[in-house]
Amino acid sequence: MAATRVAECLVNGVPTSAVSARDRGLAYGDGLFETILVRGGKPTLAEWHFQRLALGVQALRLPVDLAVIRSEVEQQALLLGDGLFKLIITRGESLRGYAMPQQPQVTRILQSSPLPSYPAQHAEQGIRLYPCATRLGDQPMLAGLKHLNRLEQVLARSEWQDSVHAEGLVCNLAGDPIEGTMSNLFMRLDDRWVTPALDRCGVRGVMRGFLIEQLAAQGDAVEERSISFDELLRSTEVFCCNSVFGVWPVVALADWQWPVGVHTRDIQTLAKQVLM
Repeated sequence: MAATRVAECLVNGVPTSAVSARDRGLAYGDGLFETILVRGGKPTLAEWHFQRLALGVQALRLPVDLAVIRSEVEQQALLLGDGLFKLIITRGESLRGYAMPQQPQVTRILQSSPLPSYPAQHAEQGIRLYPCATRLGDQPMLAGLKHLNRLEQVLARSEWQDSVHAEGLVCNLAGDPIEGTMSNLFMRLDDRWVTPALDRCGVRGVMRGFLIEQLAAQGDAVEERSISFDELLRSTEVFCCNSVFGVWPVVALADWQWPVGVHTRDIQTLAKQVLM
């Protein structure tokens, strides 16, 4: 008997890549997504991904069965082995207009892809951040959510095309550092870790959440608060993180430079343990 292969795309559990042109995810970005690294047939950081998804569906009032979604992800992960899943949840189809349908039929999409290939030097030697001009607008009702409206990130990422910069720094309207285009930021200030508060904009990454929890358990609690650009510049260590590449030390932003510090190396070890 031939081995069962993972479907490249499932829509509501059916192997297909076709989605209705009336889907609200396409029309309005009305939905959420998670990018999940799969290793050895298991979704990594699964608890953190599904916790964030649960908060998102509650905030957007999406009637989904999270147990069904999790079961599908876990079953498909066994078939995938190693790779990436992009899980997309939309409010489904509706007629013209912004009003939510009274009884939405949610669309569930699960796309698989091979593992991405990042240069080893990003983790070993650190990366340069590009200073993005694109700003994140304030919207406390959506802050932290991994919703489908990613145009700010698309515009920010379009600002550089060179291979010198691996990530970009994105600030809020006041010019305070918030995150990268695809990652969260941590800074070492006054011998403690701080990370920008994400109560008005930005995405609460699952690696960010994992590291905050692990560091607190080790007695090195992370302070979440507004951070000025000047504080970023006077920090002694900086790194960015996400749930796919783990932790990259930041060594430069324009004319400013930082070393790859011992505290960042310790955190890289934490991240590797959960992603490998």
